[in-house]
Amino acid sequence: MVENWQDLLVAMQEIRLQDVIPQAAVLVFAGLAAFYLHRLIARHTAADSQGVRHLTQRAIQRLAFPISMLVVVLLGRALLAALNQAYWALDLAVPLLISFALIRTLVYMLRKGMRSGPLVKASENVISTLIWLVVGLHLVGLLPGLLEAMDSLAFSVGELRISLLAVIKLLLLMGLVLVVAIWLSGLIDRRLSRLPYLSPGAAVGFSKVSKLVLITVAGLSVLNLVGIDLTALAVFGGALGVGLGFGLQRIASNFISGFILVFDRSIRPGDVVSVGEKFGWVVALHARYVVVRNRDGVETLIPNENLITTEVINWSYSDPNVRLKIPVSVSYSDDVERAMAIMLEIAREHPRVIPDPEPVCRLTEFGDNGIHLEARVWVADPQAGFGSVSSDINLEIWRRFKQEGITIPFPQQDLYIKEVPAK
Repeated sequence: MVENWQDLLVAMQEIRLQDVIPQAAVLVFAGLAAFYLHRLIARHTAADSQGVRHLTQRAIQRLAFPISMLVVVLLGRALLAALNQAYWALDLAVPLLISFALIRTLVYMLRKGMRSGPLVKASENVISTLIWLVVGLHLVGLLPGLLEAMDSLAFSVGELRISLLAVIKLLLLMGLVLVVAIWLSGLIDRRLSRLPYLSPGAAVGFSKVSKLVLITVAGLSVLNLVGIDLTALAVFGGALGVGLGFGLQRIASNFISGFILVFDRSIRPGDVVSVGEKFGWVVALHARYVVVRNRDGVETLIPNENLITTEVINWSYSDPNVRLKIPVSVSYSDDVERAMAIMLEIAREHPRVIPDPEPVCRLTEFGDNGIHLEARVWVADPQAGFGSVSSDINLEIWRRFKQEGITIPFPQQDLYIKEVPAK
């Protein structure tokens, strides 16, 4: 096989037409076969597949072209070698196809493990640039000398020798392992979110734990592979943890509170909550905070610690239905039973009032200015708010009472002036 660019130049100096044609034929045939196989796999890939099957099909579809072309090129190279024909162009194609397949694999894993955004795009560019750079240095024969130069830049800490090459290898290996860990955590996250018997809160909790465990194991594995003593690292980590503990108490508290909220299921995605003056429904649970969105579309980031240490009203904790009380007063001269019947009729007709439990109307008090009535209704969607329900029912009660001649009393005072006797 051609080892570097100099060998390739020597081989190209003796180029003959009869050497170029077989290699070109192999490359063209390999490209056409790979393209046909890629189209065939794409045509038979189910668009509605889910879970592991979907990920496997997509991975095969992305790798079908470079892998199949690589296989055909290797077979063609072996055939030309057996026939004592030149195959230097095929030697050049092999590392390029391997690099292409590696880039597509890493980019696919990165996209499936992380949300689309500038960070993912930048990571894809870094991965592609690094791989093509290494392949280019290998082909021109500069890679061995560059590796030796980087290895010579080193210093020792006790018995441990640290070189620039070792640091770069550590970073590259760490990046590769982290990509795999992020891909696995994303796969687990999507799998958990589709389990019908698992609540959204539990799915978020298990996803967080799995991601933390995978990244921790990945980091420790890389450190162990490069020869770093983990026992010494444990001592250093303990000392560092004590020092950071004083400065990061609130962050650690929010992080731990997030796991408590997830596993005790007191706050779940979709719950309608009131925290102080904030009212809205829970959009997402994160490691440090909870996202609560109100009806105006404003999202508030509430630290997890606040939800543990302060009073929180969860309107949908055990039952999504919420009872709403609508007080109305009528005068003593009006027909109270007729007024109560009208209030019940209006409450039952409102589209957001559920029939079970059914609406009721109660006489609550004989006041100074009138008789106090109260309609009590149940609403099934508290995330939509209660103001519109109260407003609609009160407005309709006002209209019906005016039609029926029922008076809504208001506080009034009569002033009687007595004549003061003359002295």
